Amino acid sequence: MIDKLLPAPIVAAEAFQDDPLSAMFPEERQLVAGAVPQRQREFGTVRRCARTALSELGIDPAPILPGPGRAPQWPDGIVGAMTHCTGYRAAAVARATDIVTIGLDAEPNKPIDDPGVIDLVTLPEERPQLLHLAALEPDISWDRLIFSAKESVYKAWYPLTGRWLGFEEAHITLDPTDATFTARLLVPGPVVAGTAIGEFSGRWMVGAGLLMTAIVMTA
Repeated sequence: MIDKLLPAPIVAAEAFQDDPLSAMFPEERQLVAGAVPQRQREFGTVRRCARTALSELGIDPAPILPGPGRAPQWPDGIVGAMTHCTGYRAAAVARATDIVTIGLDAEPNKPIDDPGVIDLVTLPEERPQLLHLAALEPDISWDRLIFSAKESVYKAWYPLTGRWLGFEEAHITLDPTDATFTARLLVPGPVVAGTAIGEFSGRWMVGAGLLMTAIVMTA
């Protein structure tokens, strides 16, 4: 399913069921030893997905541990992203010579019930489009989709900057005609190959009860 969002030469793997806890490396198990079993299993399964994808790039299995900002520490020369939500885990990787950064997120296709949360994750300027889109396609939880897009923005942003990016620091425009979105950065963006990045472009899809978003910046 995730392959529909990600172009070659990105390699991805996904899972709809969790692995047993024994599938983790000892270093990974130690990190989540105090977490509830569900959190432990999703932590391990998404890393198994990442190792499956990395193996297609010729990378031997190894622990995938969080680094600064909780972002995964990928092998040298590799970029990637991971995501997990109820009933779904996925990871995508590529060589840094081909891809600069990847942002990836999956969420259940269910509306955000708490208006306070909607106010937290969306800008006032973004909310009118949600009403318009809901009238066009009521089966899509557009508020959750915009949240997912911002999660993908952050995952693409952080490896390039090493800095936090708040929900209020990117303006998302969702396009229902071709299932794309644009994220306009409201703070100074990263500089890539001498060019300041002011926005990210991404794609989204709906299926199997899920919303998925992805950002890919090619080298």
